[in-house]
Amino acid sequence: MRPWSRSEDERAALAALEKAQRAHARDETVADLEAAGIQLDPDRTGSHRHGDVVHQHDHPHPHVQSGVGERPAIGIIGAGAVGTALGVALQRAGWPIAAVASRDAGRRERFARLVPGARVFAEAAALVDEAELIILCVPDDALPVVARELRLYSGQALIHTSGALGAEVLQPAMAAGTQVGAFHPLVAFADLERAVAALAGAAVAIEGDDQLAALLAGMAESLGAVPVRLLPGTKAAYHAAAMLSAGGFVALLDAIAELGRVAGLDEAGSLAIYGRLIEQTLGNARALGVAAALTGPMTRGDVGTLSAHLRALRAHAPGALGLYRAAGLREVALAEERGVLAPEPASVMRRLLASDL
Repeated sequence: MRPWSRSEDERAALAALEKAQRAHARDETVADLEAAGIQLDPDRTGSHRHGDVVHQHDHPHPHVQSGVGERPAIGIIGAGAVGTALGVALQRAGWPIAAVASRDAGRRERFARLVPGARVFAEAAALVDEAELIILCVPDDALPVVARELRLYSGQALIHTSGALGAEVLQPAMAAGTQVGAFHPLVAFADLERAVAALAGAAVAIEGDDQLAALLAGMAESLGAVPVRLLPGTKAAYHAAAMLSAGGFVALLDAIAELGRVAGLDEAGSLAIYGRLIEQTLGNARALGVAAALTGPMTRGDVGTLSAHLRALRAHAPGALGLYRAAGLREVALAEERGVLAPEPASVMRRLLASDL
């Protein structure tokens, strides 16, 4: 991402340097091939061939550039839940969404309806000429594959939305004068409008050099979000905590609903009854701290209640038993740390919780 205050002369000098570097690298390759006895008649840099005709132009692949002080044109690769929600939210916040790329025709059409004016492409590489800031919204395992398919131009930046991977995964796409980074909104993208609304107040983990990070921080703030920079090497732990907060919590809700069915409650009934207790517990944790918010049989050393719970789970909800045991062991440790659970009942509780492992 070029500095937005850079002068026209500086941009021209940087473009000339990039062109010279590419030409030098190509000349070295040609010289090596000719030294090996391979005769070549290569097209010159800045040309393209139609049949036997070579057409010359000043820049091999002209791409869009914003003016000084303007927001960069954005291209989004991936039109799934994250890419589409970001496209909608950013456009509403005044960021120009120039293009989207997705191999799924249905997703492309939906994105185009929701983000008017964005050009649509089937292939990621075709989008590069349309944008200055390119956002990769693809699954983590696909990031290195897509990055190898792209080649940035000077003045462009490529970022991804992964919570687990660092910006270094995008290095294969870099060229002289380009930048890579990351922009991970800590939001559950289960529903488009809910996700867009949830961006207000959400944390967004950003990566990049200082100039790119400043741009990404401004982008997050324009969505009403809070930009944060993580300590180096901590993204996997950060994302594991996010998984427990979202997917892990959904798994817990599913286990609660399973036990609620035993008591004659449907899913909505369980959410209505136990949801209030969850909200109260979260409020206590915010006000008092996590350890002080712990209540229940583990804080009282109530071995009889724990035994009854385990019998009920084995008989009626065996699928929830593993989750209950794991949570119970963590609760015992918290209660001991807080000093409200004596060593003897703690030992008995651990033995009961581990008995079916």
